[in-house]
Amino acid sequence: MVSLPLIDRAREDGTTFLLTGMTPRAAGERLYEIAPLTPESLIPSRALQPGEQYRFHFDMTQCIGCKCCVVACNEQNGNPAGINWRRVGEIEGGFYPDTQRFHLSMGCNHCLDPSCLIGCPVDAYKKDPVTGIVQHNPETCIGCQYCTWNCSYGVPRYNPERGVVGKCDMCYGRLTDGREPACVNACPQSAIRIEIVNSQEWKREYSKNANAPGLPSADDSISTTRITLPENLTPDVKKADSWRVKPEHPHWPLVVMTVLTQLSVGAFAAIWLLQLLGASARLTIAALGSLTVGGLALGASTLHLGRPIHAYRALKMWKRSWLSREVMMFSAFSGLAGLYAGSLLLKLLLSSALGGLTALLGAGGITASACIYLVPARPAWNSKHTIADFFLTGAIVGPLFAANIGAGSGRLLSLITVVAASAQLLNNALRFLRLNASDVFERQSSARLLSTVLGSRLLLRGGLLIAGGIALPLLSFNRIGFAAAFVLALAGEILGRYLFYVSVVPKNMAASYVASTMEAA
Repeated sequence: MVSLPLIDRAREDGTTFLLTGMTPRAAGERLYEIAPLTPESLIPSRALQPGEQYRFHFDMTQCIGCKCCVVACNEQNGNPAGINWRRVGEIEGGFYPDTQRFHLSMGCNHCLDPSCLIGCPVDAYKKDPVTGIVQHNPETCIGCQYCTWNCSYGVPRYNPERGVVGKCDMCYGRLTDGREPACVNACPQSAIRIEIVNSQEWKREYSKNANAPGLPSADDSISTTRITLPENLTPDVKKADSWRVKPEHPHWPLVVMTVLTQLSVGAFAAIWLLQLLGASARLTIAALGSLTVGGLALGASTLHLGRPIHAYRALKMWKRSWLSREVMMFSAFSGLAGLYAGSLLLKLLLSSALGGLTALLGAGGITASACIYLVPARPAWNSKHTIADFFLTGAIVGPLFAANIGAGSGRLLSLITVVAASAQLLNNALRFLRLNASDVFERQSSARLLSTVLGSRLLLRGGLLIAGGIALPLLSFNRIGFAAAFVLALAGEILGRYLFYVSVVPKNMAASYVASTMEAA
């Protein structure tokens, strides 16, 4: 009797076997050859020594793309069909008739320097000190999805029904119990195995065996997965799905949060500047209005979380996570901004000092916000243009907002807006040109999205920036003109931030040439 791949391949007498092929036989002979296979050949038979950890070994020459490993992983972990902790992709190359196509199976690489762990603001990730397995605790996770941006392989997967992220843990429970992980057990070709690796030795030699066509560079986090490549692999082999590039999720709560926090900081900086210059306009009202906008922005940010009730946990890892630092900085900014508004109302002597500290903390918050996106796994974001974009948004809409609620000195605020909008226009143009000229696939793909699928929205964004940030502030100084300029400029910055999120093309492993129904949706 021959068992199916998803069932433990063992007979009642304990013999484990695999199918190795089928050839014509004489009458009465068995149709299948049975090759003995011991469990020890799929998982290590000895205990780990100090300095060692477990890793996957994937043999590309054996994988047939059946996706038994994907199904077994989903069954083992109770995941729906559209959320795969192990995925199978395709790479292809050569020219007809000498073409090649191979399959690539990947779960978590249990990296030596896991980027998912470093970026998590709530310490939901741990690298097990004994096995080296990178584990994720869903009870701690708040569903911020920052780890999904940090991982170059796209391993952590967000589950909207559960409101948390999940990932491969090498079937920790099965492995420590002496059994193969589900994917290893299910593979009919034994293309996936578990090995022991010395961490220090692997750091010296990973570039030879952890890299493969269709995968991001192992340099980002030092993947421990060892990959056996075919000997006759052509040099032009690439992802089979490289032609398929689509916009990412817009993350509307983050669009609103980032633009409005930057508006609030820019407005407070403008109010403080006017105070230093001796303006006697309604600075208190402007400060209260800016404080309200900042509070709304922080409230909107929790809508992005899968478990917003646990948002307070995001402060935990401020020593290493920029997301934690952002939360800390803007929380402090909001508190100090309230004190500054109160000091303006009471006309206290220390109000100017509080204003300077408020502006400084706001600048720190914007810096932390921008640094969240400076991750190697998102090449289009990982640029100085991101930092400039965030600060210039505040310098455009902040002064316009302050002017519209009575901060006074319209000509000075208009001049600040015009200079900032001009700089933003230049920043956006340079960013697009550099993306287009880059030899990095993900950056080129972002430029392709902005010039094709998102092209009309990019032109509209430029038009709104010119009209609201440059033309109207230069040509009109009355209340209607300021109001129109603010509305157009704010719409332009919101659209620009939307494009920022949807146009990024993340690093990832190769996918299938034909998208699944889930991927196409």
